[in-house]
Amino acid sequence: MRWGVFDSGVGGLTVVRALRRQRPGVPLVYLGDTARVPYGIRSVDTVRGYAEQAAAFMRDAGVDGLIVACNTASAVALDVFERCFPGPVLGVVEPGVEAALAASRTRRIGVIGTPATIRSDAYGRRLRSSRSDVSVHSVACPLFVPLAEEGWITGDVPVWVARRYLKTLIEAEIDTLVLGCTHYPLLVPVISEVMGDAVTLVDSADAVARAAALVEEVSPGGAGGDGTDRFVVTDMGGAFVPVAAHFLGESLSSLETVDLV
Repeated sequence: MRWGVFDSGVGGLTVVRALRRQRPGVPLVYLGDTARVPYGIRSVDTVRGYAEQAAAFMRDAGVDGLIVACNTASAVALDVFERCFPGPVLGVVEPGVEAALAASRTRRIGVIGTPATIRSDAYGRRLRSSRSDVSVHSVACPLFVPLAEEGWITGDVPVWVARRYLKTLIEAEIDTLVLGCTHYPLLVPVISEVMGDAVTLVDSADAVARAAALVEEVSPGGAGGDGTDRFVVTDMGGAFVPVAAHFLGESLSSLETVDLV
């Protein structure tokens, strides 16, 4: 089964990396809407319009299933992807929530993400609707994104930033922390150091990759395309290529541009 992975920028490449660990050698299509990133500053109606365009691209690309790696798009437009794409669609919120509930012993769960994701309360609402005894503590960590993209994932600076952001979660005595942004897996060593060994970190990228494997068991599909990965962006400018190599752990073999409008 060939998956398409959509993100507003580069962060969804952590989902690609997780999928490759789960299913090495199986080709996929990645689409980053780099011309219009970040989605978090857009209106809900605008993001939903972008979702229609991205779903149409993935439909035409011939993938069997679609993963919406962008947390903002998952929170406000997942139904649009489901309506516009003919195959199975996975967002990052639901798999992350299920993994957090399975991991938590005390039902005190933390969620970190971008300001837009935290404002949407997508994780919090889903956690509370699943278990009435869950206590959710959410914190926006906006500086984690540029730290991840700059490669500042070790050393005094990221540790200091993490301590400032995560202080209230430590005080809340959470036992599970959801990484509600696809950039955050790069900062796992720092976050783990600050939170301590007693707190389980839930990587939404790994969670959605596991969910994709479960979908394949009941709907295997085919391996569409020519058997090679495709990496596509809506704007080639900026530092996408070097940052992408950092997120993937390897250099991109090729990169295409497309106009979704």
